[in-house]
Amino acid sequence: MNTSSPTRAGSRRRGLHRRRRGAIALLLAVPAAVVPYLLLTQDDSRAAKAGAPAAAPYKWKNAQVVGGGYVSGLVFNQREQGLLYARTDMGGAYRWNARAEKWIPLTDWLGEKDWNLLGIDSLATDPVDPDRLYLGAGTYTNDWAGNGVILRSIDRGRTFERTELPFKLGGNEDGRGAGERLVVDPSDNSNLLLGSRKNGLWRSTDHGASWRQVESFPVKDGAGSGAGISFVTYGPKGSDTVYVGVADRSTSLYRSADGGATWQAVAGQPTGRLPQHGVVTGDGTLYLTYTDNLGPNGVTGGSVWKYTPGSGSWRDVSPSRGSYGFSGLAVDPRKPSTVMVTTLDRWYPEDEIYRTTDGGSTWKALAGRSVRDASGAPYVGTRTGHWMTALAIDPFDSGHVLYGTGNGIWRSEDADAPTSHWTVGAEGLEETAVLDAIAPPGGATVLTAMGDQGGFRHTDLTRVPSGRMKNPLMSNSTDIDYAASKPSVMARVGTGGKQDGAYSTDGGATWRGFAAEPVADAHSGRIALAADGSTLVWTQAGLAPYRSTDKGATWSKVRGLGTGAEVVADRSSARAFYSLTGGTLRASTDNGATFTARATGLPADGRLKAVPGRAGDLWIAGGGKGLLHSTDGGRTFTRLTSVTSASAVGFGKAAPRASYQTLYLIGTVKGVTGVFRSTDKGATWTRVNDKAHQWGAIGSQGVITGDPDTYGRVYIGTNGRGLQYGDPS
Repeated sequence: MNTSSPTRAGSRRRGLHRRRRGAIALLLAVPAAVVPYLLLTQDDSRAAKAGAPAAAPYKWKNAQVVGGGYVSGLVFNQREQGLLYARTDMGGAYRWNARAEKWIPLTDWLGEKDWNLLGIDSLATDPVDPDRLYLGAGTYTNDWAGNGVILRSIDRGRTFERTELPFKLGGNEDGRGAGERLVVDPSDNSNLLLGSRKNGLWRSTDHGASWRQVESFPVKDGAGSGAGISFVTYGPKGSDTVYVGVADRSTSLYRSADGGATWQAVAGQPTGRLPQHGVVTGDGTLYLTYTDNLGPNGVTGGSVWKYTPGSGSWRDVSPSRGSYGFSGLAVDPRKPSTVMVTTLDRWYPEDEIYRTTDGGSTWKALAGRSVRDASGAPYVGTRTGHWMTALAIDPFDSGHVLYGTGNGIWRSEDADAPTSHWTVGAEGLEETAVLDAIAPPGGATVLTAMGDQGGFRHTDLTRVPSGRMKNPLMSNSTDIDYAASKPSVMARVGTGGKQDGAYSTDGGATWRGFAAEPVADAHSGRIALAADGSTLVWTQAGLAPYRSTDKGATWSKVRGLGTGAEVVADRSSARAFYSLTGGTLRASTDNGATFTARATGLPADGRLKAVPGRAGDLWIAGGGKGLLHSTDGGRTFTRLTSVTSASAVGFGKAAPRASYQTLYLIGTVKGVTGVFRSTDKGATWTRVNDKAHQWGAIGSQGVITGDPDTYGRVYIGTNGRGLQYGDPS
């Protein structure tokens, strides 16, 4: 039975809007499961009855990096000028604010349980009703990942309702730069089509509230590549034409001339390649980009083709040849013969953007005829970028063009000029994954360890840093620490090529790579720095911990700890270090040389932290076992009854007239899960985030720290939404 669930307006049920065209064979109805997001969550409702913890109004912002991740799709609304959306592979969706010229995040309300929905596999903006927006949300298709969800909005993403799908979506999997897989019928906007990766083609006839599989579509699995459908696109309004691209090297393009009732493989189509994008012009011509592999990596060949349905003719209009593919594709709605494409994985000399004004007969390469201003995000440099799969031409302004990269977005206002000018167009969009963050007293405001980007040193949270931390420049940085008594002394580790760790004596302004590493394959892991900066302890998965007393010039194996043990330094006593392994707290009093057991029966997967300025003062965020505290160097611990569960704990400046550091917690207090602050050692808690600011898997990420110089300020590391910081508003 095909049903519709209650809407935000109450229990009213919406009637189903069925097409007037011939019946379409459908299979497996999916009823809508509507949840009025940005209203009360279940936790909030329970807490309201039981007496929720106090809540403090906070203002949340991103520490500025700008971009930092893969923008996999850009979609203009064809009816309303200035309405533009972006999707990312793990950082949610955004709407462009044309007046402010910055991006507005739309999915920060997704919490820990819905972390998998921050990968947006596809999006659609309604060409008839611009207020309607649809997101195909789901990051992975692995067995351990949840099913995909259609998030649908009638107010441009300010609020959403959801429909659970019976299959998975893969917003962060190979082929994520293809699309769009989700489209709205321009002739009847109650109808939508969704191409899946492993489960064929699906249709909704009620504005996305419920879905059924299109039984007549011939591909119902992952196709030859395992990635299934690459794109779905309607022909001109009123034509009843639909094209579906499939990631299959033998038969990759299907066409319906009756709105999807029946399907045929398009005759004469190219073979041996996988389609990335397909766009139909106003006169019905179809342009396609192809690669030899799914991308965004591993592409070594490709082409651009033009299909004219009236004659059934195909023409290879590739602007160049080489060991790279073509992905990004945009047709100017105002000028159907004007087409733009991007190369994919043309690593040398750089990826290229091509533009034709005669339907592909001749092309102009833009990279060498462009002026680029990277001041909006200096770390990206002035090259065209990589992973250029998203490309969009403003339907109301032929010169206004944007394209996505693995580091954000480039934007031009004169892409149609002989010399085009480009600026970083990702302001407001932050997609970095923060693996650690430190806020040392005095110097720089905050420093980060990041996946992909390595990390940044922020002296002003409202300004973009001049560049990534270097010497070495790390592709991934997994941990960073500072000496509590000498905060200008720091160390960081990650993956940096020849050097995978570095030491700083000037607060992270400059770095020097470790002169040596413990073993040949040492990299990543965690680094602990003694309170006076005299000793480093480097712990890595699969290796025994090592220590250095000469800034990484030589290393010796730590005794008393097994492989993979993580170590933290006492934040007051220079000779003391601690490790929580297998539920046992082990301590060292000889500069990390040897460790002996102290308390046992502790959470096996707990996260251990030491309080600045207090010798032997330790806290454990113990997951479902709550929050534990020790004041005797880990000999004994007391569990706080106020905390039900604790994912991460951090410390910041004490409140006025308070003598103890302010505690910050990601966890559950009185049935409410969120971010909390305590000024009385955890006796009482105040919630500082809200239902609109949850950022996915922040508990699993486990990065939280207060500011030592500004009371009330807290930093939270996210997996795809950068470093968030909050101040009392």
